[in-house]
Order: sequence, then structure tokens, then C-alpha cells
Amino acid sequence: MTRAELIDFLATRFPTIPPAQVDGSVREIFELMIETLSAGERIEIRGFGSFEIRVREPRIAHNPKTGEQVSLAERRVVHFKPGVELRERVNIKS
Repeated sequence: MTRAELIDFLATRFPTIPPAQVDGSVREIFELMIETLSAGERIEIRGFGSFEIRVREPRIAHNPKTGEQVSLAERRVVHFKPGVELRERVNIKS
């Protein structure tokens, strides 16, 4: 599901809320999540999961095409850990 599909779904599900307001709300939630993670803070949504920043240490890698060594700098990556309820619902057999 894309952000546009999410906005369309919510606008359809809640017809009393103007679509522009739904769009603004979804964009604001995502922006707040980006700002929180950028600040190095953790986000936990009960029943859904948690997002946190993990640091990947600098290392030497190899270019698979040429075999040449490449130096990779330290970087921060977003890690998502699904919550128990999400894992259970995804694994329900249809």
C-alpha cells in the first residue's frame, strides 16, 4: 500500500473528514516519525511494532562485479521489529 492508497482508503472510510484534512494528517504523522527517528529516538506502536535506529560500523566490502575492495563508512539505518499482534495476524492461515 502506498501513501496515496492509504489516504484514499482513510478518506473513503471516514467520509465526514475532508480528503485534504486526511492527506495533511497522514503527511504530518509520517513527518513526525521521520523527525523522531532522525533525532535518534525510538518509536513504539503497541500491537504494530517498533522502529529504531541502528548503527552499522564501517567495514571493508567487495564489489561483486569487479572483486575490488570498497570501504564503507559508518551509517545509521532504520530497523523495524514487528509486534506480537502483527506477527500473529500475518501468520493466520486463510
